[in-house]
Amino acid sequence: MSDNSAPPALPVTFRPSRTRAVLLIGGAAIFVVITTVALLLEQLSPGERTSFVFTAALLFGVLLLLARPKVVADETGVTVVNIASSRHLEWAEILQVNLRPGDPWVFLNLSDGTSLPALGIQPGIAKQRAIEDARALRALAEARAIGEPHGRRDEHQG
Repeated sequence: MSDNSAPPALPVTFRPSRTRAVLLIGGAAIFVVITTVALLLEQLSPGERTSFVFTAALLFGVLLLLARPKVVADETGVTVVNIASSRHLEWAEILQVNLRPGDPWVFLNLSDGTSLPALGIQPGIAKQRAIEDARALRALAEARAIGEPHGRRDEHQG
């Protein structure tokens, strides 16, 4: 099924906002609770208190990394920021934007024959939003494709 609406204006950032909010609020709450417990337990030594706070900071850091994914589309292409990596793609490199039922996130099929997961669009908590974002990114990729009209690439390239 195709969505005939016009692609969004550039630049545009796609990210799982609800998931991000849950991770950031949860991480902050965990940090505050563990740090408070460390400070309130009188029998802990200064080293033990420090280890509690360090553990809380480590947990918060992991949740920050999990909240990092996003997909940024601009005139030059798409930047996919995943948990531990970031990659910029030219528009011509993106052949297809896929979000099939059951997929944990969008996959970009690339001109080099590989597929790149784009964790910034994921149907976890907000399925309808992810579907809308995937359609918008697909419309952008098709509108900016280099080659034949309607986003089709020249199949005769070597």
